[in-house]
Amino acid sequence: MPAKIDHLTIMNSDREAADRHYGIILPLVGFREEKRGIWTDGEGFYLQFLTAKKDTLAYERYGAGLNHWGLSMDSVEAVENLREQLIEAGIDAQPLQDLDGATALFLPDPDGLRAEFTYYPPGMPPVG
Repeated sequence: MPAKIDHLTIMNSDREAADRHYGIILPLVGFREEKRGIWTDGEGFYLQFLTAKKDTLAYERYGAGLNHWGLSMDSVEAVENLREQLIEAGIDAQPLQDLDGATALFLPDPDGLRAEFTYYPPGMPPVG
């Protein structure tokens, strides 16, 4: 059996801002917070949010390291509904993108790290 990813740890420059941001988004896509800064999908995958050390560099979109992280959605409508719910919650959700047939919403966190929420048509892999 191949190994599978069980968690991502994401460092934030402003813990309160990150808690507000992810506290709105993650419940809308089926995650629950087990304790402050630790969220799970209930199927063995965790997102952990911690405070970055002072005087470290902020996320740079094309710099080395994690560029973005993605979650697949069940339908185009699910992506559209997520965007609408985020706008209603006061988050500046970007326009949806067509990625050669996939429908994607990219959402930067307070440090600029983007989360991707995408519907892939049947047979389309998440990375090309």
